[in-house]
Amino acid sequence: MRIINRKPSRLTALALGLLPFAATVIAYSVASHYRRLDNPADKLLPSLDSMAAAFWRMATVPDRRSGDLLLWLDTFDSLWRLGTGMAVSTVLALSLGIAIGFIPHVRSALAPYLATFSLIPPITILPILFITFGLGELAKIALIVIGTAPVMIRSMAQAVLDIPREMIIKAETLGASVWQMVTRLVLPQLLPRLITALRLGLVPAWIFLISAEAIASTSGLGYRIFLVRRYLAMDVILPYVVWITLLGFLLDLLLLQASRRLFRWAHQGVDAL
Repeated sequence: MRIINRKPSRLTALALGLLPFAATVIAYSVASHYRRLDNPADKLLPSLDSMAAAFWRMATVPDRRSGDLLLWLDTFDSLWRLGTGMAVSTVLALSLGIAIGFIPHVRSALAPYLATFSLIPPITILPILFITFGLGELAKIALIVIGTAPVMIRSMAQAVLDIPREMIIKAETLGASVWQMVTRLVLPQLLPRLITALRLGLVPAWIFLISAEAIASTSGLGYRIFLVRRYLAMDVILPYVVWITLLGFLLDLLLLQASRRLFRWAHQGVDAL
């Protein structure tokens, strides 16, 4: 049997999945050890123990100035901004994606504009957003929406266009109205693709969120990382990076599991990533 046809067992798959993570931790530990042999006070590659202690301090010890648990405050604020921005992008993707993909006049009017707008690097718009909306939450959320909504809308529009034309003709033959076709034909087939687009949109959304928080914010995971960088506090920065990665992984996993439970038919015979 060829190697492309061999599937690992669950235990083997788990071991193979954990192997790169273990190799990364071991490599970092070795590099940190030898770097601190030359300079015990080295801050570039802190030990795993010092990073764990710093993470525990940020999570459990109240800040002297504000009394807040900084890790949880930063996490809540960042997730609130991320969730609000992605919720707006999801609504726009669903509504405009269906309109562009299903109604030719809307497609002719909006598709070229949307394709052009999606090519603008969102980070370049950030100063304009701060000038227009100020340094509050609206500018940060707007950056997430501008950075994710156009791509998600185009993905949804293409998903509508991929629906077999025969199905639409059959629905028209049976006397279905446009609204009935949207709600009973288009929407059910679009929702699994919407979750996939949302999962893919989370990656740039995190980038735009961290960028906005780093430039103008008083809380958030990105704000904390760029605040402590002036002290070369890698024992705080690296755990925060790992924490952000873990949050992103959990959000992606929750969306995948929700898609598998709600739309089993869309995952039959497919190993979703």
